[in-house]
Amino acid sequence: MSDMPKCPQCSSEYTYEDGTMYVCPECAHEWGKETAAESGDGSRVVRDAHGNVLSDGDTVTVIKDLKIKGSSSVIKVGTKARNIRLVEGDHDIDCKIDGIGAMQLKSEFVKKA
Repeated sequence: MSDMPKCPQCSSEYTYEDGTMYVCPECAHEWGKETAAESGDGSRVVRDAHGNVLSDGDTVTVIKDLKIKGSSSVIKVGTKARNIRLVEGDHDIDCKIDGIGAMQLKSEFVKKA
């Protein structure tokens, strides 16, 4: 038996591996191996820009100047966000930043402190 995961869109069992991705030949859906690992055990793994696993309560540092939508303010490189909370969605980190307030950040723009 093949130990390849079934396609998450069409449940086809004819998936194959292509580099760091899985591909479904029936519906042409592609997904990463990390995504397949997340769906296997039900827990979601969130990683920072350097590949470190993040968890609730961690402290992270911003690695890029981030413009705040709807404001002229900017979150500068090196700004720390303490006691983060992981949430579902595109912006997968909920945190409070001193001097700015509650924010949602993408994990690709932070590193674990």
